Amino acid sequence: MRALQELFSTDVGILSVIVIGFMLGMGVYFIRFFTSHAKESPPAERR
Repeated sequence: MRALQELFSTDVGILSVIVIGFMLGMGVYFIRFFTSHAKESPPAERR
């Protein structure tokens, strides 16, 4: 309980929550981005 109180009440704890949330959001974005682009057909080759 003390760890949660420190996590949400101190400067370092709040920044940690923000960074963790940002990293999770970035991970979800990249997974969706890569899977959507993997479904596309490759561009035609130029000569």
